[in-house]
Amino acid sequence: MNDGKRTPWIVGVSGASGTPYAAAVLRGLLAAGESVDLVVSRASRLTLLDETGISFRDAHWREDLAAWLARGADGKPDTFDVADRLADVRYWAAGDLAAGPSSGSYPAKGMLVVPASTAAVAGVALGLSKDLLQRVASVTLKERRPLVVAVRETPLNGQTLRHMVALDEAGAVVLPASPAFYAGATHIQDLVDFVAGRVLDAAGVPHRLYRRWEGELGGATPRSG
Repeated sequence: MNDGKRTPWIVGVSGASGTPYAAAVLRGLLAAGESVDLVVSRASRLTLLDETGISFRDAHWREDLAAWLARGADGKPDTFDVADRLADVRYWAAGDLAAGPSSGSYPAKGMLVVPASTAAVAGVALGLSKDLLQRVASVTLKERRPLVVAVRETPLNGQTLRHMVALDEAGAVVLPASPAFYAGATHIQDLVDFVAGRVLDAAGVPHRLYRRWEGELGGATPRSG
């Protein structure tokens, strides 16, 4: 939580399909009172445009982000009210390798890459730092801060699996974007929120995005009566 000194979570959005996952994670962080630094890769802008119809522009990022976060996973606009939560979001262009988060001296709690493409996974595992997203992830690892990588791809080939093992060995949490159904999902947003909730769980951020397992079989089944 904010304590007077701004120490954000950095959220990196790569070009993989799954921009609703990123939106749900961002809403969850903001709802928990967390500060957020946002990096949107060039490839992810194309995915965002394709999946939502929203053009994410550097010069108008705040209004574009507001439209994105207000949108439900089913595509309906104005599903969520986020306007009053965006004041503590800072945006960094993906090509700005001199941005604050590119240095280990920049204060940050950690980084969440969601969704993570196989290209992003490879770049971070190999330490390529070809854009700000990869650079910040590398900095996060070297500073021993939490790094959660929400991989969104299927099937996975051997090369990508080896890159994922390398990330795990470097201290990252490799978290495939795999929804579960025991939480009683009845809507696409429920499945998206489950994955987003697991990302936040890995980061230690409290939320109420999904129903937790409590050892009761059938607990998610609606009861008649």
